[in-house]
Amino acid sequence: MEIYVVKPGDTVDLIGEMYQAQPQSIIYANQMTPPYPLAVGQALLIPGGEEPYEKIPVRINGYAYPYINSWVLEQTLPYLTELSVFSYGFTPEGELIPPVLSVDFMIEAAYRHGTLPILTLTPFGADGQFNNYLIHSVVQSPEAVDNLILNLKSVAEEKGYAGVDVDFEYILAEDRDAFTDFVAKIAQGLHEIGRQVSVALAPKQSAGQKGLLYEGKDYGGLGAAADYVLLMTYEWGYTYGPPMAVAPIFQVRKVLDYAVTEIPTDKIRLGIPNYGYDWKLPFERGVTKARTIGNVEAVQIAIEKNAEIFFDERAMSPYFHYWENGEEHEVWFEDVRSMQAKFELIKEYGLNGAGYWQIMRLFRANWLLLDWQFDIIK
Repeated sequence: MEIYVVKPGDTVDLIGEMYQAQPQSIIYANQMTPPYPLAVGQALLIPGGEEPYEKIPVRINGYAYPYINSWVLEQTLPYLTELSVFSYGFTPEGELIPPVLSVDFMIEAAYRHGTLPILTLTPFGADGQFNNYLIHSVVQSPEAVDNLILNLKSVAEEKGYAGVDVDFEYILAEDRDAFTDFVAKIAQGLHEIGRQVSVALAPKQSAGQKGLLYEGKDYGGLGAAADYVLLMTYEWGYTYGPPMAVAPIFQVRKVLDYAVTEIPTDKIRLGIPNYGYDWKLPFERGVTKARTIGNVEAVQIAIEKNAEIFFDERAMSPYFHYWENGEEHEVWFEDVRSMQAKFELIKEYGLNGAGYWQIMRLFRANWLLLDWQFDIIK
C-alpha cells in the first residue's frame, strides 16, 4: 500500500493511473463521496501491493458505546482482537450499574467476528463524569471490593464477557496503592473463571509527574497486576484546551520511554485516537470549546471550505484552517500518515498492540493500513 498526498489539479482517475490502481478501490478505501472531490494536502491510502513477508502479530481493542451504529460495528470488528463495551458503573457498595442501553447485540456481533467482548468498568458519578470520591469509597473498603468482584464475575459469566477493563481517571494520590491492590484483586478473581483484566493508564512521562491524572497511577504496580495496560496517549489537544494535535508523536514517545522502564513491552498497548477537534479562533481559555469531529469528516470540511491540509512533521499530525460566518477555525485530526507514525512506534518498541478510543466513526483507511502490515490476533 502507498500513501499519496494530493496536489493541485489531481483527480481520483489521475492518481489511479499513476499507481495503476482502480479508482473505485481508492474511493472505497478513503470513504469518498460523489463527485469525489479532493483537498490539496489530503493523504490518500492507495490499496494494492504485496503484504509484508512477515507481519507482526498484535492485539487490537476498540472502545464502543452501546449506541454505536450496527453497520459501523460490523465493518470494524474484523480488525479487533477485543471490543471494549463502554461502560458499566458501580455504587459505593460495589453493586454493578449496567449501561442504560442493551449491549447484547455488541457481544453477539463480537463473537461472530472472532472478537472478544470486554466489560469496561468506569467510576462515573451522577453527572456522568469520573468521580474520584466514588473510587475512594470502593478501593478503601474490602467489603465493597469483594462485592464488586463477585458482581463482575457473575456478569462476565452471564453475558459472556472475556474480561474486564478498569478505566479509572482522576484517582487521588492517597488512593494510589489501594487502587493498585484493587486491580490486583480483580485480576485474581477474574483469572479464577478464565477471564483477563486490563487497566487504562493516564499518559505519564515520569514516575513523579504531578497532577490529578497521574499521581494515583503506579505504572509498575499496575503493570504487574494486570494482563495488559492501555496507555491513554491522546488528548493533548482536547475540548477545552488550545488548538494542537490530539496525539503529537513526540509526546507519545515520551510516555513510551517512561512506560517501558516500568512495564514489560509485551503488556503495553498504545492508545490511538480515532477523532479530531475543530476550534474557533481566537482561542480563549475557559470560553472556547472545540467540537469533536471524525477523521473522514475533517477532510470533508476541508474540501467544502476549499482549505489546504498541512502536516506538522514534529507532531506527525494533519491540520488546516478555514473560515465560516466570519470566524476562523483550526482543525487537527488523524490521517493515514499520522496513523502510520503510531504503527511505527508499535514496531519500534515491540508493543503488545493498540487500543482505539473510540470506534464510533468508521475510518476505513486506518483499518486497511493496519491490517496490511500487522497480523491481528483473534
